[in-house]
Amino acid sequence: SPAPQFDIISECQRQQLESVSYSSRYALGLFYEAGTKIDVPWAGRYITSNPCIRFISIDNKKRNIESSEIGPSLVIHTTVPFGVTYLEHSIEDVQELIFQQLENILPGLPQPVATKCQKWRHSQVTNAAANCLGQMTLHLQPFLVCGGDGFTQSNFDGCITSALCVLEALKNHI
Repeated sequence: SPAPQFDIISECQRQQLESVSYSSRYALGLFYEAGTKIDVPWAGRYITSNPCIRFISIDNKKRNIESSEIGPSLVIHTTVPFGVTYLEHSIEDVQELIFQQLENILPGLPQPVATKCQKWRHSQVTNAAANCLGQMTLHLQPFLVCGGDGFTQSNFDGCITSALCVLEALKNHI
């Protein structure tokens, strides 16, 4: 016989959790041999004029690391519309499309020695859980609380706010 089902959250809580929605995008990492020069005057750039690419960062420049042993790496984030459109396409096809668009933005990039294309199905919160004030206490015995930017807003401040709300809920419980 099947295992018994225990409902630990209310129907209202379930609906609040299901109402949270996220954007989707891809991230492409390009890794280069030591000594390779990526000749641009910036460490990161927000791109507004491309339908595919939204942000490019040169990781070693961003972290202010110059090394003769480790080559530079680029991280490319796609736009949300691109991520949604190509969410179920093969990683290989998506990577090729990103490469084509990257050539328009940074023509003549050297060939990377390695690449990693990552589907980010749940990238940023587009709609947070309503009326949760940074956390949701799901159960009291045992104490179960959840938090994160899905209960506030999708940025670093939202994560900090949620963490403080979770801490306050925990302090009030013990």
